[in-house]
Amino acid sequence: MLMLRNAGAELARLRAVSQPESGLWLHALPSPQLGTLLDNDSLRVAVALRLGCTVVEPHVCVCGARVDQSGRHGLHCVRSAGRFSRHHAINDIVRRALVSADVPAVLEPPGLSRADGKRPDGLTMVPWEKGRSLLWDATCVCTLAPSHVQSTAANAGAAAEAAARLKKLKYSQLMQRYLFVPLAVETMGVWGEEGRAFFREITRRLRSRGLGSSSGAHLMQRLSLAVQRGNAASVMGTFGSGVARRGIFD
Repeated sequence: MLMLRNAGAELARLRAVSQPESGLWLHALPSPQLGTLLDNDSLRVAVALRLGCTVVEPHVCVCGARVDQSGRHGLHCVRSAGRFSRHHAINDIVRRALVSADVPAVLEPPGLSRADGKRPDGLTMVPWEKGRSLLWDATCVCTLAPSHVQSTAANAGAAAEAAARLKKLKYSQLMQRYLFVPLAVETMGVWGEEGRAFFREITRRLRSRGLGSSSGAHLMQRLSLAVQRGNAASVMGTFGSGVARRGIFD
């Protein structure tokens, strides 16, 4: 059973990395001034996860689960250390891209929430299409999580598509007044189709403002880098305080 599960995860990994957007971070100019330079740990983890190499020594995660040498547990751990930083980074990049496209937008709009009281990640302050403003909500799901690996081994991006459908159900009430786009991405870098379409439209609007034919590529590279940084933080966050903290200069 374990061998079958590992084989499924490897197939899911291979399907995911075959998608063009999963490797966009590899094409980013590594510039500290532009914020597109991965630190050594993030680069090492990103490359190892993509190639299926050893990432860490086997150990016990801070949540109590066993972590094997692939380090993949950290990507879907309930105490994932990179989840919040990645979520914030993706939404900040989206907002800034919209503003560059001459579409004012705000994060976590006050006074706007779904039935359970949670707010969407962002809102355009002017109509996006058909006279309605656009809401978006971002999520990153683990391609290789046990709950997703069967579907992602069969179809690249299956976990992102499932997450997008769930988001639309949660925001169904607000969709009567607003356009809604679920921005679903997987830890291996694959985006859901609605997210891809949304970024294609942003790219079109950026180009119409004369920002150059490469503006869309740079946007997607930044998003890809944000995913990789979140992955690295999640993997490194599996170590306990006695292993990864309390250094001599802390």
